[in-house]
Formats: sequence, structure tokens, C-alpha cells
Amino acid sequence: MTEYELFAVELAREAARVSLPYFRNPCEEIDKGGAAGFDPVTQADREAEAALRRLIEARYPEHGVIGEEYGEDRPDAEHVWVLDPIDGTRAFIAGLPLWTNLIALRSAGRPAVGVIGQPYLDEIFLGGPSGARLIRGGGESRLQTRSCDRLTEAVIATTDTDLFTGSELGAWTQVRAAARLARLGCDAYAYAMLAAGRVDLVAESGLKIWDWSALVPVIEAAGGAVSDWRGGAPDGNGQILAVGDARIREQALVSLRRAAL
Repeated sequence: MTEYELFAVELAREAARVSLPYFRNPCEEIDKGGAAGFDPVTQADREAEAALRRLIEARYPEHGVIGEEYGEDRPDAEHVWVLDPIDGTRAFIAGLPLWTNLIALRSAGRPAVGVIGQPYLDEIFLGGPSGARLIRGGGESRLQTRSCDRLTEAVIATTDTDLFTGSELGAWTQVRAAARLARLGCDAYAYAMLAAGRVDLVAESGLKIWDWSALVPVIEAAGGAVSDWRGGAPDGNGQILAVGDARIREQALVSLRRAAL
């Protein structure tokens, strides 16, 4: 592994150390959604991000940080760590082991190293210059997306159809109607399963930079591709399409482009 990949794994282990003891145990939570609807943040979210920021500041004080809970610090630096301390806070609160710690390193404005960590299952999905691997139980195995050349044979996923707007929901419904199987409610863990060759496509909308940055290196290093709903590089519009086999991307984009931002 490269220096930054090794450090990303170190950060993943620190995020696990802080967040896991709160899972299925008492944990303070706050609803930050207000009139817009329930949007929880927990003590585990805040403490995990704070711990990661301390490690980054100590090791690489010249690097920037963008985090969901504590905002931006030197976001224009050459190297910027992007942190979602707990992606899937609702799953965390509900006791479902589908939440993850998301950690990415952006270099020259693009995600270069990514980690999807699931502490309860003792899984770290890592992607970067040295490839894609699953670290679990002291061992490692290679991550590889699977072949799927037709959308009609694909297993697809999204977190919650309520997150789609009217036109987005219509586009997703068309993609879902064509696919073999659809699963909901997996948050970022769906992208980990795509990299592991169990899921073929994930489509989502409304994502922030900390929601998707870690996914890109993991999926690309495993042989997949990540784009927006126009087929271009992910950006600030929040629409993400991840595929394990690039041949089904154009098939899905026939529908998704109609609702692309």
C-alpha cells in the first residue's frame, strides 16, 4: 500500500474505535433537520470526526479537511481529506449494521484514495493506487466487480426512493423495472457490495461531497465506474451512478439522463 492508503486504513480503524462502542448502546442524538424532516446526528458522528481530524492534523498539518459535522479547513489544499464519520446514521440509530465510516483523500481535486469501513462486520473496503482490497480479520482479499452486460440481469440498489424528486423518481422507476432485482436501505454499504461483485448498479441523488468521494476510488480500483446522471465525472449536483460493468451504464443513462441536473 502507498503511504496515504496506509494512513486511510489507520483513520478507518480510529473511526471504528470511536463509533462502534455506541452502536446498539445509548447514544445522544440530535435532530438537525427541523421543518425539513428528521435528519439525525449522533454523539458517535461528532466524536468520530473529531478524532479523525486530530490524527490528520498531527500527521499532515498542511492537508485540508472537509467533514460533514465540522465543515471545511483548508479546502483548497493540494491534498484534502473528506470525512463522513457515519454514513447511514438512521441505520446506526436503528441498530442495522449497514452504516459505514467514509474516508477519502482528494488530490488535485479528485478522489485518489477511499475507504468504506463497516466496524461491526470488521470490514474495511479500500481503493487507491495499489488496487482495491477488503481488509477483514487480519487478512486481505482482492475486490473485483462482476461482469454484467445487460440491465435486465442486474442487481441494483438505492438508499430510499423518497430522496428522489418527481422526475428522478420516474427515472429510477424505469431503471428498476428493467433490472432483475432491486434493494433499498443500504446507504454506502451498497457501493461496497458493488466493489465486491454482489451488486451491479447503485443510483442515488442528493449526495454531498462527503457521501460520494470515498466511493469513487474503491469502485474504480475494483473495475467499476462512477459518474453523474449525465455520464460525466461526479460533481456538486449530487446525482451518482455507480456500475460494476460499464456496459450497463449507458442502458441506465437512457432513463436517468431525463432527470439529470
